[in-house]
Amino acid sequence: MKNFDRFIITVSVMILVFFIILYFIIFNTKINDSNLYKVEINRIEQEIAYGNSINTDNFDTIIGVYQYNPDMNFYSSENEYVIREINGTLYRIEYDDTADNENIKVITIVNILLLFLFLLFVSVMLYIRYNIIQPFKVISDYPYQLAKGTLSVPLKENKNRYFGKFIWGLDMLRETLEKSKIMELERAKKEKTFLMSLSHDIKTPLSAIKLYSKAITKGLYTGRKQIEVAENINSKADEIEEFVNEIISNLSSDFMTFETTQTEFYLSQVIDKITAYYADKLYNLGIDFNVCEYTDCLITGDTDRLEEVLQNIIENAVKYGDGHYIFLSFSDEEDCRLITVSNSGCTLPDTELPYIFDSFWRGSNTGTREGCGLGLYICRRLMNAMNGDIFAEISDDCMNITLVCQKTQ
Repeated sequence: MKNFDRFIITVSVMILVFFIILYFIIFNTKINDSNLYKVEINRIEQEIAYGNSINTDNFDTIIGVYQYNPDMNFYSSENEYVIREINGTLYRIEYDDTADNENIKVITIVNILLLFLFLLFVSVMLYIRYNIIQPFKVISDYPYQLAKGTLSVPLKENKNRYFGKFIWGLDMLRETLEKSKIMELERAKKEKTFLMSLSHDIKTPLSAIKLYSKAITKGLYTGRKQIEVAENINSKADEIEEFVNEIISNLSSDFMTFETTQTEFYLSQVIDKITAYYADKLYNLGIDFNVCEYTDCLITGDTDRLEEVLQNIIENAVKYGDGHYIFLSFSDEEDCRLITVSNSGCTLPDTELPYIFDSFWRGSNTGTREGCGLGLYICRRLMNAMNGDIFAEISDDCMNITLVCQKTQ
């Protein structure tokens, strides 16, 4: 804020100095113009003194030159005039002084205009300071507060609403982080309760197994009794196995939640954004990117989520393809619009294709490339949340991933 204040003061002073210099240049020019009639009167005096005839058409400000005549009212005229004695004779030299008045008007108008421009500049700068810079300074501290975990305080919108969408986005981020934090705490609480309960349940059959095994080791059971003890051990082991299966089932359940907003939108809204984002990016990477022609239609779903799905698929195509080409094609099937993202250089074995949408699964073709195996899993969850679907196929070393989007009826 201090830097902006210095900027306002510095620029204001520079403009003020410029206006002052400009004013004096105009003022001196006009003053010189306003003295023109005096110069021309002196010229007339010289011409008459030398005996030359006077033609007023040759002068800009002189209206008439009259020699003294006792029969006329020599000192009476509607125009401005001066009396000069030249070679012993009186002359009345009339001139037009409207130029002086015009110059005064011009100088006054220039002064008012310069003052108005200066005040306008200062007003605009102050308006920017108090309505844009100062509120943005408050907003700029908000991401830092979010990073620290201060999630309960909503961000207030400024009255001028210059940052409406930006503030709305930050507040949505805050709400999302707050929900995630609450869900994470609840999940951690449930997991802790679940593990404590299981650990307590496992202790009982485990203690029984340990007692039976010690008794068998010491030879306390023989014959029929030994067979019964072995069956009891097996029964307790089955109990432990059930607990282990429960743990595995709990861990393999869905661990991510996805929210979508079902609306109606034109397909071109999403495709235009994808094209604008990836056209230059893929061109710089040397990848041929092409979007096939398609007829626009209304889609039911979430524009942001569909864009996210397409971005995930294209990023995978860049990461795991051979970099020759990526293209989008379109087709229709019943009441659905199919969007297919194809990329060259697929090295994934056909036998692994059924698993690519599983969570944390990574194909044998990933090599040393970084990843966690969640990209396509997230795509499937989002498409299902939008009442759509997603599937993949490999043909001629080309990976084709197709999105099934519901068209508006």
